[in-house]
Amino acid sequence: MKFTWHNDSSTPMKVKTLLAAHGVTRSLLKKVKFHGGAILVDEVPVLAIHMLTGGETVTMVTPDEVGNDHLGVSTLPINVLYEDRDYLIVNKPAGVASVPAHALPDTTLANRVKGYYQAQGYDNEVVHITTRLDRDTSGIVLFAKHHFAHSIIDHQLKAHAMRKMYLAVVSGVITADHGWFDGPIGRAPDSFIKRMVTPDGKPSLTEYWVVKRLADKTVVRVRLHSGRTHQIRVHFAHAGHPLFGDELYGGPLHAGIERQALHCMQLQFFDPFIEQPLTTFAPLPEDLVALIEN
Repeated sequence: MKFTWHNDSSTPMKVKTLLAAHGVTRSLLKKVKFHGGAILVDEVPVLAIHMLTGGETVTMVTPDEVGNDHLGVSTLPINVLYEDRDYLIVNKPAGVASVPAHALPDTTLANRVKGYYQAQGYDNEVVHITTRLDRDTSGIVLFAKHHFAHSIIDHQLKAHAMRKMYLAVVSGVITADHGWFDGPIGRAPDSFIKRMVTPDGKPSLTEYWVVKRLADKTVVRVRLHSGRTHQIRVHFAHAGHPLFGDELYGGPLHAGIERQALHCMQLQFFDPFIEQPLTTFAPLPEDLVALIEN
């Protein structure tokens, strides 16, 4: 793959300095150098320490990424919400794990994406999953289609520059139209899976807005300002409003939904390859629609 920039600066700088300013990491530069890539200045091969003086065209050629043989291939379909050269955005159904784990069959979303890449005949077959959802949470999952795109997203995640919005149906009626939960989250002492608000947990911040109040439930729009395991589920349960269908955290069951009522409905991030924000929406699944309407 080729990525090209024009050097508009008249201040002398090394090629690697310009590349770093555009998000190219040291690890990616090593792959370019040692695994068949190239750096060109005005179409002439150079080293990363080559000095630029202004007005040059700099091109980085990255090597093809061979798929990981340890990740199995699934031919089960995926629901593609958006795709271009650099990113693949998928609407994950509830009940499908994001990535393989112990005792899980090779039918996770990552396995399905690898099968999709092979069916499309893509040169890059490495599956770079950049956002994940719990198995029983539905909605948007973002995949980077190459190492460079993955490093861009990692940087945005660390800087909390990515905007992820969820829709949840919680038990009880929340009176405030807008609010925050900032309780630190850590592991529950009696469970490997369960989390809880605890003084020695990691800082966690959740923001919510009430969308609709019903007799025994509230529909809320939620934004994560940190990315802890089960964060939305833990914070609402701690506040006395566990999600419908969330057996792990004491949510109401037998309400017509067989999993936690949580859906990642919107994702927004700045895409430097198209030089503009990219926003994607995932429609509500039928079980959540039925829960709200009923």
